[in-house]
Amino acid sequence: QVQLVESGGGLVQPGGSLRLSCAASGTIFSINSMGWYRQAPGKQRELVAALTSGGSTNYTDSVKGRFTISRDNAKNTVYLQMNSLKPEDTAVYYCNARMKRYYYTDEYDYWGQGTQVTVSS
Repeated sequence: QVQLVESGGGLVQPGGSLRLSCAASGTIFSINSMGWYRQAPGKQRELVAALTSGGSTNYTDSVKGRFTISRDNAKNTVYLQMNSLKPEDTAVYYCNARMKRYYYTDEYDYWGQGTQVTVSS
């Protein structure tokens, strides 16, 4: 079994900050990339930010300069620091990890349960 446990969501005023965390646990051989997606009501899930094991990052344009993704490989944990939050950042944020559970298996995507982020005054 593999679990991705997210924390750090909540309600924040526009211009505020939140930090999301996601820890992967269970039988894991290697993790390629970890990242965050979000889904707002009535919209498709979209990539927010991703970080590979080699350190390459990818951000969606709307969060560049405001959000920072980081990773602790030893703890299989990924973080998303969100600054200057806007009402349009309101969504359920999902953690994603692309990993191999055993050396002989292919890579698969695993997902957390999601954490609500609400930006409102």
